[in-house]
Amino acid sequence: MQLQQLRYFLAVAETRHFTRAAEAAHVAQPSLSQQIRSLERELGAELFHRTRGNIALTDAGDALLPLARRIIADTESARLAVQETVQLRRGRVRLGAPPSLCTSLVPDVLRVFRDRHPGVALAVREGGSRDLVRSLAAGELDLALIITPPSGEQAPALAVTGLLHEELVLVSAERRGRRKVRVAELRGRPLVMFREGYDVREATLAACRAAGFEPEFAVEGGEMDAVLGFVRAGIGAAVVPGMVAARSGLAVTQFVAPGLGRTIAVAHGHEVPLTRAAEALRTTLLAHLRDAARSGELPPGTRLLL
Repeated sequence: MQLQQLRYFLAVAETRHFTRAAEAAHVAQPSLSQQIRSLERELGAELFHRTRGNIALTDAGDALLPLARRIIADTESARLAVQETVQLRRGRVRLGAPPSLCTSLVPDVLRVFRDRHPGVALAVREGGSRDLVRSLAAGELDLALIITPPSGEQAPALAVTGLLHEELVLVSAERRGRRKVRVAELRGRPLVMFREGYDVREATLAACRAAGFEPEFAVEGGEMDAVLGFVRAGIGAAVVPGMVAARSGLAVTQFVAPGLGRTIAVAHGHEVPLTRAAEALRTTLLAHLRDAARSGELPPGTRLLL
C-alpha cells in the first residue's frame, strides 16, 4: 500500500468521479484508475461501486476512508515537523490576541521574532478572550494572549501562564493628566466606550456599578483605534489598558488604589504539544517581557508575573 494510492483513493471518494479526481490530483485518469485497482488487489476488496454516472463507496471503502484520512494527515504532520527542525526556516504560528494587545505588546514581540525567524509564517487573529479560548480548544490557534477572568478559573483543556498584571487608566484630550482619580469621579463624565466583547468595557462597567452609578456614554461601540481617535477629538475620556495609553499620546490619569486592572496570560492547548515555531514565539514573548521589566520599559502600574 502506497501513500499516493491512498491520496488517489481520497480524491475519488471526495469527488465521486474518476475523471474529476484525476484532475484534482494532477494525474492522468488511466493512471489513477490503475493505482486504485492495484490498491484494491492489495486489500482484497473493491473500494467503489462503479456504475455509469455513479461512483459510490463499498463497505470496504467506507471502512478505509477515515483511516486513509488519518494516515495522510499524519504524513503531513511528520513532513511539517521535519521541516521545522531545520533551524526554523519554515513553519507557521497562529497567534490570537485581544485588539488592545495587538496595538501594544504584540507588534514588538512579532518584530523580534520575525527578525530571528524570517521563514516562519505568522497569522494573527484578533478577538475577545472567550472567542480565543474556543479557537484554541478547536485547534484553530497555536497560542493566544488572553485576559484571565476575575475568578481565575480556566478551561481544563488549556495550559495557561500568567504574564502581566496591567493597570487600566483614564485617557483624555486634556493637556496633562490629573495626579489620580477615583472611579466615583467618572459619574456624569462623558465616556467613550468600547463595543461589547471588550474585557475593558466589562471591567469599566463593573467598577462604575460597584461605585453606585451607571456611566454616561458620549460614544459607544468603538474598536480600539476608533476609541482613541474619539478621545483625541475631545468627545470624551476613556478607560484603556496602560500599555495602550503609553503609546497614545493622550493625557494619562491613574485611578486611586485599588484601581482597575486585568491579568494577561499566554495559553495553548494542554494536550497538544507546541510546534517548534510556536514554542520559539512563546520563548520570545517571555524574554521580551522580562527584558522590558528589567529595563523599566513597562508602563507605570504594569507588573510582571513571571
